[in-house]
Amino acid sequence: MPGFELVGEEEKKAAMDVFDRGGIFYRYGFNDRRQNIFRVIEFEKKIAEKMGVKYALFVCNGTAALKLALFSVGVRAGDEVLLPSFTFIATIEAILELGATPVVVEVDKSLNMDPIDLAKKITKKTKAIVPVHMAGVPAKMDEILSIGKKHNLPVVEDSCQAMGGTYKGKNLGTLGIAGVYSTDQGKIITSGEGGILVTNEEKIYLTAREYSDHGHEQNPKFPRGEDTRSIWGFNYKVTEIQGAIALAQLQKLDHILQKQREHKNKIKDGIKGAAGIEFRELPDAAGDAADTLIFFVDSREKASNFAKKLVQCGLGTKNLPDAVDWHYAGTWTQIFHHYPEYKGKDLEKVWAQSTGYLRRAVSLPIMVIMDQDKINHIINSVNKIAKELA
Repeated sequence: MPGFELVGEEEKKAAMDVFDRGGIFYRYGFNDRRQNIFRVIEFEKKIAEKMGVKYALFVCNGTAALKLALFSVGVRAGDEVLLPSFTFIATIEAILELGATPVVVEVDKSLNMDPIDLAKKITKKTKAIVPVHMAGVPAKMDEILSIGKKHNLPVVEDSCQAMGGTYKGKNLGTLGIAGVYSTDQGKIITSGEGGILVTNEEKIYLTAREYSDHGHEQNPKFPRGEDTRSIWGFNYKVTEIQGAIALAQLQKLDHILQKQREHKNKIKDGIKGAAGIEFRELPDAAGDAADTLIFFVDSREKASNFAKKLVQCGLGTKNLPDAVDWHYAGTWTQIFHHYPEYKGKDLEKVWAQSTGYLRRAVSLPIMVIMDQDKINHIINSVNKIAKELA
């Protein structure tokens, strides 16, 4: 997720322009002083156009964007929300923040939500389904959307790690009723922190916008201090500095995706004959945002040893296996041991199918700035390690 690699003069100039044109960092108001330039609103318009949706809301982070999306489709305390076992912890935090109950769905060989297990986990309390397009790879959206439609459940896509990825030609985040992206420091494009909710449903957009701004309806008939309101909310607003930087980064998105895909294909071609490795399943290879290359080995121990040997070669992994604890529900005792049905249990055994895949996985980061020497080093190192561990 290398947006930070390309931060340069464009982002600096964009940020300085905020200072030069009145120094207004707040996204609303101060029209004369800011010369009627609203960078956050401009970014929202441009990202909506880029993704092919009617509405976009830029807020302080992807976690907030997901909470807003779930609130806006009707998730409330006591409801159940389905999510995959493999995701960053933020996904479950958004559910918990609403007082809802997270229900974990196994992942399959794609390392995304397993539609077979999803169908088994739906109950009368289920209120929403949250597939996560982990590490840029699309989930099996045809099957997931079909299940959602059968049970009249909204599908909210967590596309925080997959901006620019597609599924059968349609942008990830736009297949369900709503989707969210992240622009934090490690994402495909970055504004340091930031999250985006996208939808074609006006009611979802307006509810999310109101909640993110203390309940302000932004009624054009009244000044902000006399604005109308119908709900209470919270403060998830983003600043004009973030809006300016996001606008500069958005112009680089296509280049980032192109280079990631080019570099991933080269590395994948170079290691496809390596002993004892099997690549992650890609439900739509053409839509892969390509920020990681994940493969399986035949045991947990071998995956651990593979990662250690990569470090010895001056290389690292990304999330698997190095940061799996922050990305796998099977390690989240601080959450699930508060539920009676999980208290004291080995969670990795609870979601044994997921454990079987995740603990055997090795993830290579794919960057934009990678010359051929770097690519060759990765290929040669992986092939050498695979041979040593065979």
